[in-house]
Amino acid sequence: FFFYGGHYECHCRRRTLLLTMKFATLIAALLAGSAAAFAPAPAVNSRAVVSTQMAAADELYIDEERRFLMNLILLGSTTVTIGGLAVPYIAFFVPPGSGGGGGGVPAKDALGNDILVKEYLASKPAGDRSLAQGLKGDATYLIVKDDKTLEKYGLNAVCTHLGCVVPWSAATNKFQCPCHGSQYSPEGAVVRGPAPLPLALAHCDTDEESGKIIFSPWTEDDFRTGGKGWWN
Repeated sequence: FFFYGGHYECHCRRRTLLLTMKFATLIAALLAGSAAAFAPAPAVNSRAVVSTQMAAADELYIDEERRFLMNLILLGSTTVTIGGLAVPYIAFFVPPGSGGGGGGVPAKDALGNDILVKEYLASKPAGDRSLAQGLKGDATYLIVKDDKTLEKYGLNAVCTHLGCVVPWSAATNKFQCPCHGSQYSPEGAVVRGPAPLPLALAHCDTDEESGKIIFSPWTEDDFRTGGKGWWN
């Protein structure tokens, strides 16, 4: 009986010791957690923070430059595209070939040769209206009068409606546009629309030395309307 009683007493002591150790371990863990909670925060390297902020600012600046460059490229390409579309559209409503030019230019035939007045009059009948290359390269009518001399003006053959070249019809004694039916008198005045304006005028003279026919800008009033020429 004594043996078993001593064994029981030893077992109780061992159990009490284990419980005490566990409780001490728990207390130590709690104390360590409390110390960590109230421990001072680790020191922050201010230089590292500043360097990081500067790097972020530089990156933002580069992004802004890229964004500005991309916007500039987009604006330029859009402007070019719109301009390329707008110019032909606007030019469509502007009467082309208004005559004019800085000074006199020789009249040229279809092959680009200068036209000599003597040879030209010898090959054309009275009342003839034939095309030559005039100011700015526009097709321009040379007019042979009834006395077989050259008229003092030439007529730009470009229709003032939409820019077709207007042929001369000897049968009707009028210029008749095949595109939309506009008609002009032998002097180039509007007989029937839709053309809004008469054919442009150009001076037609002869160079005495070379014998060439010379076209030059008509800057005086239009004798057909009594007002300033629309091409000036």
